[in-house]
Parts: sequence; structure tokens; C-alpha cells
Amino acid sequence: MTLCFKCTSCLVFAIAIGSTVFLAASTSQAQERTLVWQDEFDGNRLDYSKWECEVNAFGGGNDELQLYTDAPKNVRVENGLLVLEAHREKANISGTLRDYSSGRIRSKHRGDWQYGSFEIRAKLPKGQGLWPAIWMLPTEEKYGGWAASGEIDIMEFKGQEPRNLYGSIHFGEPWPKNRFTTKIHPAPFDLTEDFHVYRIDWKEGSIEWLLDGRAYQKLNKWDSVGGKFPAPFDQPFHLILNLAVGGRFVGAPSESTPFPAKLEIDYVRVYK
Repeated sequence: MTLCFKCTSCLVFAIAIGSTVFLAASTSQAQERTLVWQDEFDGNRLDYSKWECEVNAFGGGNDELQLYTDAPKNVRVENGLLVLEAHREKANISGTLRDYSSGRIRSKHRGDWQYGSFEIRAKLPKGQGLWPAIWMLPTEEKYGGWAASGEIDIMEFKGQEPRNLYGSIHFGEPWPKNRFTTKIHPAPFDLTEDFHVYRIDWKEGSIEWLLDGRAYQKLNKWDSVGGKFPAPFDQPFHLILNLAVGGRFVGAPSESTPFPAKLEIDYVRVYK
């Protein structure tokens, strides 16, 4: 298979030999990576052997305003892209009403990894109150409830801050005594105007965040009440892709927030 790094702003070149990629970035030495899992979204429907649609109106624990559905208007594959689309509407599930609907998928029990390089090429939506995220949760919660077992945020974004990229980890004790470390990376361009590659390189004892092949944060200090370092980031995690609406992180949408709003994902690739 020939791998295509399609982001025009990424100073990356690759030579694909089978499933092994030799990657060189402008900020790091060349390293060998082996492709172990991927979804290029080239079909006409979501691959349920790799993903599960989450359907709920729980608000994500963050007072979010959306109802997540598995309806095609909220979750679909078209034109080589995964589309997670939020609508302003009266959404209803089992008698629970919300003012917005959207989409959220996860790879739990279909794609779970302890360490690796995780690369997602995506285009983000713009608008007050839009909260797209690419992140990871532990599959078995080996060290206890959130966030004692950890959370890795590959990419979080506030639609009203089109140049700010958030990369974070959550750890420590179960809520409400959990802690987190985050970095706001000011991108030199509007992240909503084109596709960009969001990536982490997760190794034993360290996690590094990259935008279009350029590193902007590396963390190697955290803890968990459930175990010794590098706990909790020494167990299998799975991927989550979603477009939230509202919540404490971004605030409510305004009347000028454009709907429908789309988080578009070109591919998801996992390397060892």
C-alpha cells in the first residue's frame, strides 16, 4: 500500500515499503514506524469492525448540549471522509430532549493500543460553542475511575479560537481530585481552513504532540493513585472522535454559530 501524506503545510516526506514507513520531520530525526491499524474512510459506510457509534444524551460529564446519535446526518462516510456533523434541532432519545444532535465514535475493543504513534488528518469546524476532539481513554480502567486511569487528548479545539490547539493529559485521582496538564499551542494559521495532521507519539514514560509533523509539547511527568509511574499511561487505550456542542470548555453556541457544523476526518493511522 502507498501511504499519502496529503497536508500541504506539513514538512514531511515518506517512503512506503510494505507497511513500514520511514518518516522525516523538520523537527526530529528520521525514525522507523510500522503501520498496524488504519481507516482511510474510502467506502460508503462506517466500518463497524473498527468503530462503534455512541448514542447518548449524557453531556459527556461537561454539561455539553448535544445528543449523540448514529443517524447518517450525524455520522457518515462520504467522498473519502468521515463526517461527524452537528445540527441545531430538537433531538430526542428515550424521552431526553436536547437542542443539538451530533456524532461520536470510538474504537473500544476494536482498536486498543499500549504505546504507538497515532496520526489523524482532519478539518475542524469554526464557531462559538463548537468542540471537536480527538482523544483516548483506557479500555479497562486498570487504575480506577476517571481520571485515575488517565485520558490523552490528542487534539481539542474551541471553535471560537481558530488558531489555538489544545493537547492534554488527565491523571492522578478519581474525580473530583483529578489533575491535568495541558498546552495551548498557537498555530500560525486558521486551523478551520484546511486539513491538518494531528499526532501523538506515545512511548513508555513520555507522550509527544505534533501538528503537521512539528512537535509542540512533550510530557514525561504524571502520576496515578492506582500505580507507580508510568501509570496510568502504561495500559491499552482506545480512540474517540467526536464533535461536542457547548459545555464548560467552550461555552454555549451563539446565534451566529453556523449549523450544520462538520468535523471531517480524512484518515486515522496507528503505527508502532
